[in-house]
Amino acid sequence: MSADKPIQQDKRMYDNHKEHGEDLSYENEQSMVTIPLKEYDKLKDQSKYITDDTLISAIDKIEFFVKELRKHIVRKF
Repeated sequence: MSADKPIQQDKRMYDNHKEHGEDLSYENEQSMVTIPLKEYDKLKDQSKYITDDTLISAIDKIEFFVKELRKHIVRKF
């Protein structure tokens, strides 16, 4: 070996073959959830509304600043 070539480190992601085998066993697994149609419709309706508290507070702050900016608008006709 020459001194100018770096030593290649072990690139394995797993410490042992058992962990790798367990991951492979889940690789082709597919999960499907069945829910009643009424529940699906209810969930679909909820997706039309913003429910995240952080996002709601950001929207409220934007609304406040827009109202403040409108006070400074002078329209000349």
